[in-house]
Amino acid sequence: MLQAVKQNGAALLFADGSLKKDRDIVLQALQQNGAALKYADESLKKDRDIVLQALQQNGAALKYADESLKKDHDIVLQAVKQDGAAFKYADESLKKDRDIVLQAVKQDGTSLRYADESLKKDRDFMLQAVKQNGAALLFAVGSLKKDRDIVLQALQQNGAALKYADESLKKDHDIVLQAVKQDGAALEYADESLKKDRDIVLQALQQNGAALSTLMNP
Repeated sequence: MLQAVKQNGAALLFADGSLKKDRDIVLQALQQNGAALKYADESLKKDRDIVLQALQQNGAALKYADESLKKDHDIVLQAVKQDGAAFKYADESLKKDRDIVLQAVKQDGTSLRYADESLKKDRDFMLQAVKQNGAALLFAVGSLKKDRDIVLQALQQNGAALKYADESLKKDHDIVLQAVKQDGAALEYADESLKKDRDIVLQALQQNGAALSTLMNP
């Protein structure tokens, strides 16, 4: 069995119950496939070292960890470092934890959807979040999507985040210019009036020649 799980961790599924409790076999399986934690004995899903090994290979293996470990700061931090989307499996108590949320957002901007609502309303926090990943702007409350500083910060990291800015800012010359400097294709999300602006169009084309398709196919 040891040889089988070295080749394919998911082979743990077919192991005898006694072997699913064997630390050495389970560790070998997890080195190859962290998601094989799903097939480990329940006793090992409470074992920090076993779970950490799984998370180093696949952050989403947090789904299969014991509930007690989903409340463990270090365990969840390891999971989201490897896969930001693993944040959805964290205990609710950690969904207000700024360090964990920022780490998740850095790895996957869309993971902000799982954060506590209080953070999505917090201006200082959102400034940090969009610095890590501009796409996090999608999950900001409406008032913060009108905030020039937050939107500019998001666009410096990801020009396409213009898509999530308030409509009023899509008409703002400086905002749109920043977006197309980072990603010419962001021209698609600008107000129609700015798609005729010479400076903006030239900047978009300089960054990404394919931005021309936005003008040709409005």
